[in-house]
Amino acid sequence: MADFFEDLGKRITDAASSLGKKTEDTIEIQKLKSDIRSLKRSNDRDFEDIGKAVYEKFQKNEIPDMDLITFCESIEKRDEEIEKKEEEITRIRGEE
Repeated sequence: MADFFEDLGKRITDAASSLGKKTEDTIEIQKLKSDIRSLKRSNDRDFEDIGKAVYEKFQKNEIPDMDLITFCESIEKRDEEIEKKEEEITRIRGEE
């Protein structure tokens, strides 16, 4: 009978140890995932800043790279379309 309780105690200890390890691993994984999300957000902000800087240079005719110029021209065309649509909204609201 003593062997039974010793064996049961060992199994409970092993199970608790295993559960503790799994919990610890889960916490560590969540921390790493959080760090990854934070790093990705930082990269996204930097990409946005790079894009804004390139577009500002484009507006000053300081961009020699044709690929970048193409992107900037597309943005400029969409900005013009947005402005026209906003004017149309203003016109419609004025007529109502």
